Amino acid sequence: MESQLGLIDQSFNARYSNWIREALDELPDNFTITDPFICGHPIVFASRGFLAMSGYSKSEVIGKNGRIFQGPRTDRKSVMEIREAIREERTIQINLLNYRRDGTPFWMLFHLCPVFSKEDGRVIHFLAVQVPISQKSRSTGTGSVRNGSNFVEDGSGLQEIVFGSCRREVCSDSVMELGRVRVLNSLLDSDNRGWDAEESCAASDVEKQKAATAINNILSLLTHYSELTGRLVCGKRCCSVGLNPLGSSLILSLGRIKQSFVLADANLQDMPIVYTSDAFLKLTGYTRHEVLGRNCRFLNGPETDIKAICQIRESIRSERACSVRVLNYRKDGCSFWNLLHISPIRNASGKIAFYAGVQIEEGCKNEGSPGLSPEMRQLGAVGAIKVAVRSSSMYAGSSKT
Repeated sequence: MESQLGLIDQSFNARYSNWIREALDELPDNFTITDPFICGHPIVFASRGFLAMSGYSKSEVIGKNGRIFQGPRTDRKSVMEIREAIREERTIQINLLNYRRDGTPFWMLFHLCPVFSKEDGRVIHFLAVQVPISQKSRSTGTGSVRNGSNFVEDGSGLQEIVFGSCRREVCSDSVMELGRVRVLNSLLDSDNRGWDAEESCAASDVEKQKAATAINNILSLLTHYSELTGRLVCGKRCCSVGLNPLGSSLILSLGRIKQSFVLADANLQDMPIVYTSDAFLKLTGYTRHEVLGRNCRFLNGPETDIKAICQIRESIRSERACSVRVLNYRKDGCSFWNLLHISPIRNASGKIAFYAGVQIEEGCKNEGSPGLSPEMRQLGAVGAIKVAVRSSSMYAGSSKT
């Protein structure tokens, strides 16, 4: 958990000046910012307005995926549309039913847009603005009635009480509690099949304009404070150096692989690293922005064996996999023996798109996969990478037709 919190801090600190959080907190809007490069695509910033609207504290939100705000009546089709927008790295504006911490549902206008690196054109964050839909804009469905100040669905207030407690259970991120929520969902699903098809609340033009204005104001701040660090961001992809950034769908798939590895683009000069896992950053001590765009040789040092380097180069030249024991160096200068496995990664058309480098520190305790040899762990990681790349390239190809 501590390592992920460190990555969340780096998500902002590496890109913006130190005053960015204070500046964002002064905005009156309800919004969150997420980082698709961190495993689980967690929230890395939540505005004061959003926390007040949802009833959550900052510690309960930061590091969590936005799905914690969904509930039994959240429209599944709307959720899938949001996921597709993230996969395709595009803006989406949609009416959505979400849940506060105390379990009460509320309609909002959800406006999501990607934030791009101006340097290489890749998505670095997703910005989501949430505008509550006013009572005047709501269209009441036939299955819901007002009973004083309590909102009752299909004549049963018990469901809101039950799922209100479920929202609090989700906050603890316990596997057992999450399973209990799914069981409750399945038990009540047969009695609530109309929830997904429930008449949606439509946002007014004023609310849509409010969301668009908030997006522009937030992007303006992000752009300004990124200029102070020289690592500019923008609301539209504007790659100036000809790099081919990874899609968000591939990034999210790679983020599920726990092994230490990097992905280098085989079709760019000097084969720069275009993806690095969280485990690699923990192993080497580098931050993500210090790794991306560089060749893997930065890990070499004064006592790195030239024979090992030649073996790696020959395997790349001959387009084949190889395993080598090489002395590498962390950011602090400390050396470590790296059991390195390099493998070409082909896309759906069979062309080599990347080279994967999977690292295991010699003598390091195997906590994640007890009983597996280093070689098996590396082959397993390579297999998962190949599946992610091929699936992503197949999706990209089909989406263009």
